Amino acid sequence: MLYSYIVEKKIRQTFDHVNNHRIDEAVEAVVPNVHHRVSGTHALGGERHDKASVRQWFERLGRVQPKLHIKVNNVWVVGWPWNTNVFVEWDGTSTLLNGDAYINRGLHVFTLKWGKVHALEEFQDSQSTANALSVQATAGLKEAVADQIVS
Repeated sequence: MLYSYIVEKKIRQTFDHVNNHRIDEAVEAVVPNVHHRVSGTHALGGERHDKASVRQWFERLGRVQPKLHIKVNNVWVVGWPWNTNVFVEWDGTSTLLNGDAYINRGLHVFTLKWGKVHALEEFQDSQSTANALSVQATAGLKEAVADQIVS
């Protein structure tokens, strides 16, 4: 279906924007009252309910994991333009400040309405994320253990 193809292409492009720290482009399709949730009790966890906080979260992600690369493995698009669910299976890799490798695997669930992101939930190994953030903080990146960005 052409609609699914277009959505998948846009979603893959969004992950490319995140990989390349193009935050304005990454959050372009996010609505003002978005719901964004990441599991875990660490600096990247928590819930946000507005676009400005989601933008701050992506900026933080780029600072605490500057070498993060997310490889999209699979994208599933379900629904119609007025109510679409998108599931994205990915692998994230990085080299931490101490030289250790970071590897994580996860699933993003997007809720789109007419091409706009109304909700985004990220499921991943939150313990792996917390451990990586601890390593980054020990190497001097204090934001890696900052309070969650919530709204």
